[in-house]
Amino acid sequence: MLDSSLAAIGGSPELLALFVGFGLVVGILFGFFGMGGSFLVTPALLMMGYPARVAVGSGMAFVFGTAVIATLKHHDLGQVDYKLGAIMIAGTTLGIEVGRASVFYLESIGLAGGVISVAYVVLLGGIGLLVTKEALKGGGGGIDHDAADADISDYEVPDIAKRIQQTVRIPPMVTLRGDVRVSLWVITTVAFLTGLLSGFLGVGGGFIRMPAMIYAIGVPVPVAVGTDLFEIVFSGGIGSYLYGQGGGVDLSIVAPLLFGSALGARIGSAATAVVDADGIKIYFGGMLLVGSIAVGIGEVGTYIGSELLEMAGLIMVIGAAVIVAAAILYTSVLSLRAKHSRHASAAE
Repeated sequence: MLDSSLAAIGGSPELLALFVGFGLVVGILFGFFGMGGSFLVTPALLMMGYPARVAVGSGMAFVFGTAVIATLKHHDLGQVDYKLGAIMIAGTTLGIEVGRASVFYLESIGLAGGVISVAYVVLLGGIGLLVTKEALKGGGGGIDHDAADADISDYEVPDIAKRIQQTVRIPPMVTLRGDVRVSLWVITTVAFLTGLLSGFLGVGGGFIRMPAMIYAIGVPVPVAVGTDLFEIVFSGGIGSYLYGQGGGVDLSIVAPLLFGSALGARIGSAATAVVDADGIKIYFGGMLLVGSIAVGIGEVGTYIGSELLEMAGLIMVIGAAVIVAAAILYTSVLSLRAKHSRHASAAE
């Protein structure tokens, strides 16, 4: 088994470098796209042979750390709706507990790793297809950084959100930033379902929750981005605590991942100023598709006892993320060189 191989180098500089490097790659993706490879951490840990509770719990702890860093920026920009965040936290907490209990139960009957892996195959594959389709059409395959920095008054409520607001009028009704008025039950339903996703898969849930805030609740994009990150701080913290109580958080994994991610997020954020994201979004969608295939291959390898397939799946997960991060860096360098050349020509 692959885990026996990793045990041989457990605590080694090689394993430490692997986690720092993977965190760096995830941070670049997070800083550039606004939603990154944090949802690749849990399946990667599962394929490395870590128990399901450790893979999910450590993934949540990592998400918590990255969200704290990102939330500070959006707080300064006034893009956090704390009323909405408080309501979301209540619903999400319940969802996380249900998801966590499900993982512990499945682990007790020996099915956790397989069920979580299958869920990741479906989730990554579905989102990968959606992102790739939108990118090919020229639409957004992630968070639009320009949109996230724009004024709230520039946004109109999507038609589907308007229909939900007009149809679901169950009191109490809540008024949110941007003059959005929506039923409390719509908010709590979105919060519970995304909390369930977080607790079961060890992800922040932002790549589901943020679109849900926009298209189900009708929250303006800047507020959705900032409030989602604020909510992840609490849901990630609560989830990490709950998993930590059951021995599900391994700081020797989380610390190097966060160290690499902190640096990577700065690099990714800086790259948004010089790189057109539309082309790279296609690679991002491809990364998710490859990730879903890789998790499937790794799970088949575990089922039939093939260490070769397990290793192939792990390499594909990490490799896909590395390729996209490298494309961002490479394109950034080319853009900076082109900009430098234009300035040099203008000076002459």
